[in-house]
Amino acid sequence: MKPRSPKPYLKPSIFWSIRQGFPYRLRIVLAISALAIPLVVWSILSYGGWISPMLLPTPTAVFSAGILMFAQENLWGDVVASFLRVAAGFFAAAAVGIPIGIAMGTFYSMDSLFSPIVGTVRYMPVAAFIPLIIVWFGLGESAKIVIIFLGIVFYNAIMIADAVKFIPNELLNAAYTLGANRWHILWRVILPASVPSILDTLRVNIAGAWNFLVISELIAADRGLGFRIARAQRFVQTDRVLVTIVVIGAIGLLLDLAFKTLSKRVTPWAEHSQH
Repeated sequence: MKPRSPKPYLKPSIFWSIRQGFPYRLRIVLAISALAIPLVVWSILSYGGWISPMLLPTPTAVFSAGILMFAQENLWGDVVASFLRVAAGFFAAAAVGIPIGIAMGTFYSMDSLFSPIVGTVRYMPVAAFIPLIIVWFGLGESAKIVIIFLGIVFYNAIMIADAVKFIPNELLNAAYTLGANRWHILWRVILPASVPSILDTLRVNIAGAWNFLVISELIAADRGLGFRIARAQRFVQTDRVLVTIVVIGAIGLLLDLAFKTLSKRVTPWAEHSQH
């Protein structure tokens, strides 16, 4: 009888380790590479004349256009206008979506009540509602905020509901055993356990809010980043389009870092991945 061969030894790996930490310096190198490689490709195509400057201007041209837009064309005012619209729609969607999501994840009755409408409407394109939104809310700021609100509120609700449903029943039963009633379960068990997932949901969906901002500012807007993109596209000013896109990306990156920092400070008990 042949002896059993020993089980193969799993060789240690730094680059392909699964949730076992990662060197900070290597993270920085990879992050820089992820930004540098597209910039290098862009530079080769634009400076080398492979693509027409009308379609893809050089990084230098985009940088010069950005300086001009901030210094002489009040791009800061458009940033503020868009940020206020996103903030209004985002916080309204959070104020509505979070309670509905917690209710859906906690009570089967609320899940049966809200699931049909949430599950159906979130598949409907918000752009299809624009004619109705204009009729109901006009062409002012309210219509733009409503578009952002509708774009993310249902995703807030369904994602938070799923997070609540993943809270282990053993945790709830332990609280019942210790004498907790339904009110205690909701406020002292379910809500604290859901806070990390709620913050992650808001961090993900604020990106959607900025996406719907561009759609909302196509409605009779006279300022804002989406308005800037639409006007630059009309006159084939590709460099200005790229400047505005980069500004939105930078704002999104800062907001993402802010949510990660907030999550670590507000929910230190939660397991945070090393981002």
